[in-house]
Amino acid sequence: MLETAVVAFTTFFATVGPLDVGAAFAAMTPDASARERRRMALRGTLIATVILLTFALAGELLLASLGISLAALRVAGGILLLLIAIDMVFARPSGGTSTTEEELREGAGKSDVTVFPLATPLIAGPGAMGAAILLMAEAQGDYLRQGVVLGMLLAVLVLTLASLLLASRLQRYLGVTGLHVVSRVFGVLLAALAVQFMIDGILQSGLVAG
Repeated sequence: MLETAVVAFTTFFATVGPLDVGAAFAAMTPDASARERRRMALRGTLIATVILLTFALAGELLLASLGISLAALRVAGGILLLLIAIDMVFARPSGGTSTTEEELREGAGKSDVTVFPLATPLIAGPGAMGAAILLMAEAQGDYLRQGVVLGMLLAVLVLTLASLLLASRLQRYLGVTGLHVVSRVFGVLLAALAVQFMIDGILQSGLVAG
């Protein structure tokens, strides 16, 4: 269970990116009052939680309806997570874990960023959605492991909410360099996990001998 918890926490922390979300939120709400920021942070995190839990719990049904095997999901998910990890290691903004420049500009021009771009794609982005489906499918049939995955998802979302509420302070304390250091460390771990997902998927597919 400990291994499942560590893998799930690392994957969700890397794909959601609580510190990056906090920094982007601070940049998009420079003129908002402290009360408005708290309201947007709470509502945005709640909406993102509903989105990610929906993907996590309904992912297997979606895969079955589309005829997608777990092996195919492992390979595809591994490729997606590897691309995200590469961008994290090289500190390049990625549409898989954050907003694009166009989305950020559009969000900065809005007085309320709760749903877009905060809830999605900043918190519940493509990478986090894919990771939720993949990790829950990996624990298929083992309800205890699935519970651990959901617990780690909720833990990262709680950290994300804390990051949003303390966005300005974190940005001043860590600075750009500090944020990049954290991102690079988790990027390396995510890259290793992504490669392992792809290896497991290829072996399970039967294309090569185990």
